Amino acid sequence: MNAKRLTTPKEKVQQLQEKLGHAAKENKKRKFHALYDKIYAWNTLGEAWNRVRANKGAAGVDGETLANIEKIGVEAFLHDCQKQLEQGNYHPEPVRRQYIPKKDGKQRPLGIPTVRDRVIQMATKLMIEPIFETDFQESSYGFRPKRSAKQALDRIRKACNRKGNWVIDVDIQGYFDNINQEKLMKLVEMRINDRRVLKLIRKWLQAGVMEEGQVRRSDLGTPQGGVISPLLANIYLNYFDVIWERHGKALGELTRYADDFVVVCKTKKDADHAFKLIRAIMERLELTLHPTKTRIIGLWTGEEGFDFLGMHHRKTKAETSTGKIYYTTQQWLTTKAEERIREVVKERLAPPRMRVISFADHVKWLNPKIQGWRNYYYTSYSQLKLAKLDWYILQRFTRWYAKKRQRRRWMSSFHEVKFIAKQVGLKTLL
Repeated sequence: MNAKRLTTPKEKVQQLQEKLGHAAKENKKRKFHALYDKIYAWNTLGEAWNRVRANKGAAGVDGETLANIEKIGVEAFLHDCQKQLEQGNYHPEPVRRQYIPKKDGKQRPLGIPTVRDRVIQMATKLMIEPIFETDFQESSYGFRPKRSAKQALDRIRKACNRKGNWVIDVDIQGYFDNINQEKLMKLVEMRINDRRVLKLIRKWLQAGVMEEGQVRRSDLGTPQGGVISPLLANIYLNYFDVIWERHGKALGELTRYADDFVVVCKTKKDADHAFKLIRAIMERLELTLHPTKTRIIGLWTGEEGFDFLGMHHRKTKAETSTGKIYYTTQQWLTTKAEERIREVVKERLAPPRMRVISFADHVKWLNPKIQGWRNYYYTSYSQLKLAKLDWYILQRFTRWYAKKRQRRRWMSSFHEVKFIAKQVGLKTLL
């Protein structure tokens, strides 16, 4: 009786995930046929709810918010989800489409499924992800447990330093909107033959998008914004990773983060061959490479670099203690990342309505963001840029403070603000 009793839904779900992952690893050809009842099991739905609630997010087309559900009762909501799944009456709603303005004037489409659909997608993801995780390649980092963008950046830096002088920076045009659903389902079926689970995934793919009161359905794409979308997108591109591992590994080292990836090659000849192979595999997947954003970059002279995952990568001259010159790969935050940080700070401190908020409350709001930026962007080569951003944050606080105090010349308040910032514990990027 010494064995620790599993008490929380989280622990019980983790144990089940470990079992599924282990079974998938043991037999790479095994197909799973009894998963559906595990999806609507009470523990799975409970853990799915906890994760969806932690991710926050707006209401879908039915207008039902997380707060509404908590008011009515989470247990009743989950029982209803369980009943719908058990009886086969569950039908997903279309995804609500919203547009977020981009800096270049274009708009980024965002899909918002209903809370119910998010919870059921999460429950499904919890059960199928461990199975596919065992098939995913070492080169893939995006939206995977225990893997991060920082690890991907580290892999690229090391590949460039191992005489990787040519880089293919790849951008897939409208990836999430152009995934061939039939091919995707065939890849899912390689591991899952529980017909009810497959039917569930198909329903989400075919639920469509609601825009201006009209529902639009398509045979292409995965529902962007859907909880299960990143996993489905990884299953689709895992085909690329596997083929690359088989036929492209000798040409260059692949690092992929969701639909963004780079291949680091040693010679121009390898890079040209690699580019042809990438294009051929993409054609098989019925995907198109972006004509201007996909390019081959020569790193070895240090004149050219490339942006990937918010960092700029470039080879620069360095010198050993004995005076020997060599090139090393340096990474620092991109201009786009700098602009984004400035934007967040300005949006918080510049509007007149923000003057009623206290210095301490602004700091409380900004500190976690500053810490996150520091954790991600800090390298010894980013120091100068981060110092400038620290100066910008103080400057923004000084302008805010001067307006709050109705002072005409904001610079005269700088030292006072610097002192207060220290008192209330404003974090810095450097």
